[in-house]
Amino acid sequence: MKPPRVLRLLLSFVLVATVATAATPEEKLKELGLKLPPTSSPVANYVPAVRTGNLVFLAGHISRGEDGKVITGKAGREVSDKDANAAARLTALALIATLKKEVGDLSKVKRIVKVSGFVNAVDSFTGQSQVINGCSDLLVAVFGERGKHARAALGMGSLPLGAVVEIEMIVEVD
Repeated sequence: MKPPRVLRLLLSFVLVATVATAATPEEKLKELGLKLPPTSSPVANYVPAVRTGNLVFLAGHISRGEDGKVITGKAGREVSDKDANAAARLTALALIATLKKEVGDLSKVKRIVKVSGFVNAVDSFTGQSQVINGCSDLLVAVFGERGKHARAALGMGSLPLGAVVEIEMIVEVD
């Protein structure tokens, strides 16, 4: 049974109003109960972000906890898949913080173009995709359709400072 015409019209107005008042990425972060970490300075001869035209290339960010300490270890040995996934999520927050510092307003993001995720893992570990989902899922939660991206998820024998995860990103902006 179809709902009455008045109810269908009312539902369509609610849908239009919801789309029209879609949250900005900053509002979405707040809604998710997330706070961007402070950005860190490079420890070598590079910059955290390079903008060329309408693309922003974000340097690799290593996994850090909310206290700023590097989250270390090898997936498949001392770090569980779940903990490595959480580390990738925190790394995504750090990438977003650097992106915000570079462009000022996250509403300028047209598209997350590419994510490259590196997982410090034992040779037999095959869950790289599930680990980097921590980053990808957060990007989609914050940016919606604009957060869907191409991706690589690779296993590494080691990462800088023993980090469990390192992620870099390319973003299209206005």
